[in-house]
Amino acid sequence: MHITFDKFSKLKYLFALLALVIVGISGYFTNGLVKSMAQEENRKMALWAEATRKLAAADEVTDFEFLLKVIADNTTIPCFILDQNDNVIGSRNIDVPSKLTDDKLKAFWKQKQELFADLNERIEINIDKETQQYIYYDNSLVLKHLSYYPFIQWGVIALFFLTVLFFFTLAKRAEQDKVWAGLSKETAHQLGTPISSLMAWVELMKAQEIALDILPEMEKDVSRLQTIADRFSKVGSVPELKPACLNDVLDNTLAYMRRRVSSKVVITSVYQSNTPISLPMCVPLFEWVVENLCKNAVDAMEGRGSIDVNVSMLEKQVCLDFTDTGKGIPKSKFKTVFSPGFTTKQRGWGLGLSLVKRIVEDYHHGSIFVKHSELGKGTTFRILLNLPDND
Repeated sequence: MHITFDKFSKLKYLFALLALVIVGISGYFTNGLVKSMAQEENRKMALWAEATRKLAAADEVTDFEFLLKVIADNTTIPCFILDQNDNVIGSRNIDVPSKLTDDKLKAFWKQKQELFADLNERIEINIDKETQQYIYYDNSLVLKHLSYYPFIQWGVIALFFLTVLFFFTLAKRAEQDKVWAGLSKETAHQLGTPISSLMAWVELMKAQEIALDILPEMEKDVSRLQTIADRFSKVGSVPELKPACLNDVLDNTLAYMRRRVSSKVVITSVYQSNTPISLPMCVPLFEWVVENLCKNAVDAMEGRGSIDVNVSMLEKQVCLDFTDTGKGIPKSKFKTVFSPGFTTKQRGWGLGLSLVKRIVEDYHHGSIFVKHSELGKGTTFRILLNLPDND
């Protein structure tokens, strides 16, 4: 059965809700169990303290075997026994360095005192009227691990949820790519027939010397349609990258754009290096990138302003900055502008910049991002393309 991605979106929320319910129930019962174990350990330590007191004040009728068994049964709860002068007179279930002097043992206890005092209230043992001892104890290792369990469970469920979300996203993107490729190929196929027919009509008009004054412009338009069909066919598959001169590609495309935009829009290009730059690229698709960026800039400027293309060299990359004097983009939208469907125009599909990002990053293995934008002053898009390895 086919599951749509609308259902997938609902499933994501369902998984999140289910995870919260599981963690909530588990946390509730774990918290109750931790409290019960803490109370049980408190009772054990109270019994241990009483056994210690009776052993210290033992006489002939004292049941030494029972008292020693009670003391020996504490194999999990770490504790210190101090006298009334804060001298350590004993410890249990604590890794105390051997052969410590009294001063060093007292310093060792001082390091632990704050932790022990914060966790549990000390137990006072009255040996006689003048002698008191105090027991400070920590939680057992089992109790500590159990108290961490809800957080571990949170992490495991969060990891599970992120993994499911990751695979849902991959599946969604794979299906989008499939639809995109299929649509592009079908568009190129559908354009092929009328373009072939138009080419035949142009040749026939040439042969019969009909409308010779407008034939050159018709040929340009037919050639343009061929280029568009070629672009769609390449978007629908993995294009072959061939070495090409970036300077020539930019100059030709910008020259074409100058003829197609208002005279109130000035398009300039600046090359920081006088040496022509050769890069592996798919020329028809990269021309499409430049055209889309220029068209978006013209729309943002509402047909009046300037577009400056600056080409500079980095260590292992070529940097292309497209700067316009348009209305700018809010900083919160820097990444959103590349999402399919995002548009600020009343009429538009919002696919231009999404297509640009796909061509630059997926096909040419580069990157594109909004370098800078200021509302009311303009925007700079930056493209980074990797230079070929000359080794």
